[in-house]
Amino acid sequence: MVNTEYTEKQLQTEWLYKELGIGSRVYALGKQIEEELKGRFALIDENVEYNQMKVLHAMQKCRVDASCFAATSGYGYNDYGRDKLEEVYAAVFHGEDALVRPQIACGTHALAVALSGNLRPGDELLSPVGKPYDTLEEVIGIRPSGGSLAEYGVTYKQVDLLPDGSFDYANIEKALGEKTRMVTIQRSKGYQTRPTLSVDRIGELIAFIKERKPDVICMVDNCYGEFVERKEPVEVGADLCVGSLIKNPGGGLAPIGGYIVGKKQYVENAAYRLSSPGLGKEVGASLGVLPDFYQGLFLAPSVVGGALKGAVFAANIYERLGFSVLPDGRESRHDIIQAVTFGTPQGVIAFCQGIQAAAPVDSYVTPEPWAMPGYDSDVIMAAGAFVQGSSIELSADGPIKPPYSVYFQGGLTWQHAKCGILMSLQKMVEAGLVKL
Repeated sequence: MVNTEYTEKQLQTEWLYKELGIGSRVYALGKQIEEELKGRFALIDENVEYNQMKVLHAMQKCRVDASCFAATSGYGYNDYGRDKLEEVYAAVFHGEDALVRPQIACGTHALAVALSGNLRPGDELLSPVGKPYDTLEEVIGIRPSGGSLAEYGVTYKQVDLLPDGSFDYANIEKALGEKTRMVTIQRSKGYQTRPTLSVDRIGELIAFIKERKPDVICMVDNCYGEFVERKEPVEVGADLCVGSLIKNPGGGLAPIGGYIVGKKQYVENAAYRLSSPGLGKEVGASLGVLPDFYQGLFLAPSVVGGALKGAVFAANIYERLGFSVLPDGRESRHDIIQAVTFGTPQGVIAFCQGIQAAAPVDSYVTPEPWAMPGYDSDVIMAAGAFVQGSSIELSADGPIKPPYSVYFQGGLTWQHAKCGILMSLQKMVEAGLVKL
């Protein structure tokens, strides 16, 4: 017997997708892939539940109450809600202390604060996982820029990953020298086609480094990785863990901000750099953003789960169509980013224009490549977001340079992430880049 009511509802939903501009063939392929992924999605939901309970437990343990949401201004002395939020972050991420502030403008800023707060002239910074994300190149001084670490006498070394994506332990050991003060480990791939690092792999690398140089500070750039797994980098030996609130931990509600969590001494050093020596964490008004910070953190595990489903869905669709994807459709996930390599600038542009067309904000505009500050090539970005630049919301971007890969992430709900991927495919079809 046919359930006519269910069929009618399906037709109503398909009609709405058609009204949004998604054709029947694209929609049908999406339904087929979604059906195949039910078991995978159930595993993601299990992790969401664990991480949700972890955040809830931290908030209850730290005794969050309504007074935590009050705004402060001026110097921000005795900002109870700000200090309590940092206590919650320290509990969630298993650190001794945390710095969580709206004065941190973005992830790059948070990393720059952590680096410059803990490095001194004559120190050396080592990256054992290859080149860092483009915007950090000028922070470090790989590309010359005013105020870089290089201008302050901090040197830099890097050891690339081996061709198979594994750590080059022999050369890492050689690179660890007397001046090596800090090691920076980027969890996510950035604009590269290397694997994202799991928390366990990060732990193995930190253990190797600490065995040879126990006093080195190991910092993890955790951007895009929060709540993807059940563990976070501090739990496997990281001294500092750094990220952005307009990515995973802000849950789509935080309008700005970043966090630094880990060993108390190193967090305090970062606070002295963010504000001023002698002031540190004592100043920095919350300016009314605390309710969004708290509620965003509370929602973050669920939001990240939806984004993960979108990434897995994208990998399976584009892999089915013959494109190179990283991670592939079956691999375990360690961040929310999905890379798809098209081999042509036209593919990157069409994909991003599809993501923009599926946005709730600025859906009618057409993104084009442009010379974005901090990058060494033109970059195209699709981000019709409620918070400008929020990459936990549905977004995609990529540099217009070989191998012409696009990086998709986010989606405050799984359903919106799904719509964005289908719209990206629709634009590829309309541009003659894909045939169904």
